[in-house]
Amino acid sequence: MSDKKITSDQLTKRDTTISILLIGLVFFIIGFVSWINAILIPFFKIACELTNFQSYLVAFAFYISYLVMSVPSSYLLKVVGFKKGMMIAFFVMSVGAALFVPAAWFRTYEIFLLGLFTLGLGLAILQTASNPYITVLGPKESAAQRISIMGICNKFAGILAPLLFAAAVLRASDTELFQQIPLMGEMERATALDELIRRVMVPYAVVALVLIGLGLFIKYSPLPEIDTENESDEIAEANSGKTSIFQFPHLILGAIAIFLHVGTQILAIDTVIGYADSMGISLVEAKVFPSYTLALTITGYLIGIITIPRYISQVNALRFCTLLGAVLSLGIVYATGSVTLFGHTADVSIWFVVMLGLANSLVWAGIWPIALDGLGRFTKLGSSVMIMGLCGNAIMPLVYGHFADTQGLREAYWVLIPCYIYLAYYAIHGHKLRKWSVKHK
Repeated sequence: MSDKKITSDQLTKRDTTISILLIGLVFFIIGFVSWINAILIPFFKIACELTNFQSYLVAFAFYISYLVMSVPSSYLLKVVGFKKGMMIAFFVMSVGAALFVPAAWFRTYEIFLLGLFTLGLGLAILQTASNPYITVLGPKESAAQRISIMGICNKFAGILAPLLFAAAVLRASDTELFQQIPLMGEMERATALDELIRRVMVPYAVVALVLIGLGLFIKYSPLPEIDTENESDEIAEANSGKTSIFQFPHLILGAIAIFLHVGTQILAIDTVIGYADSMGISLVEAKVFPSYTLALTITGYLIGIITIPRYISQVNALRFCTLLGAVLSLGIVYATGSVTLFGHTADVSIWFVVMLGLANSLVWAGIWPIALDGLGRFTKLGSSVMIMGLCGNAIMPLVYGHFADTQGLREAYWVLIPCYIYLAYYAIHGHKLRKWSVKHK
């Protein structure tokens, strides 16, 4: 298919199916590159001898790029379109992955952070293109269903990423090595840490080459170029007096919701290994906990695909998930007692962290369609504002890391509760606002 722009209602069923499959591949790559941070954080903490706060700079460097790149991404997409934008995104990501090679050789944490930032720049372009694309690729009432399918691709990659990284980089003897490192002399420790960190060189060199190949694949794929610039008469009339993206309160409040949602999601996945370590569970054993969380997220997506919109609206699904998140967060900070589950003996609170995967599952899918509803020609820019919200992935881990260092790992989970309270507000009322106004009695 050519790159000529068409509207979503001009797509045949075959075109739509092919497009969903290709965007599913994009979401898989987004998930693989993003969720590998769950194991990179504890790995770098050991290999580069970092504090909790310093280790969470992994997430900060990776996701702050969304704040930097999201608006430029919208203008890039206006010029080159969705398809070429995705190709460029993959090429930028390949540069970021390649930077891991010199970073590992010199064991320089700052170069790792630069590589993560560059990966994030590419992902910001990819997310700005792919999320509105899948949202408009069919009826808006079933958008959450389509996004849930994309979520399965994303989270399935998230399950695989830490396990494949662990298989490529970690050894069965590493538990003993990690215990011995603090006892080694300076020269011996430096040698051991150099050997440890250089294990990432080959995997990331391969990732860089794969990303280049994916960029070329998207360029020559039959993915259609969907036109989001032309508005229906109804939307054009509603937006006739609007000149700024800030005149859509449901979008701005939605971007804040995305900021808090991704923050809660990243905390549930990227902190669980460190929390397990505080219970005496080694990295080699704890590496599977992010996969448990992501497996529950996939379970939630499957429930969404089956039930939305046939049995439950995407808004009501969003309401349920946000309230469930608040309840589970209280369980993390208050529930106590040792339990053995799936071969792990740990405090019961860690399983409340894991269960946040279920609570978070339909939040992203619920926010996007109601936040982009009625934007018309503002869709690409609105999407970039939403993507800016992904910097919550950068900020929230640092907030958690600060409180983890000063108050304790368990107490730091208190930061989740106000996040879920706001998300519940947006699900119940905030998404309905179409004008910034205060009603006076």
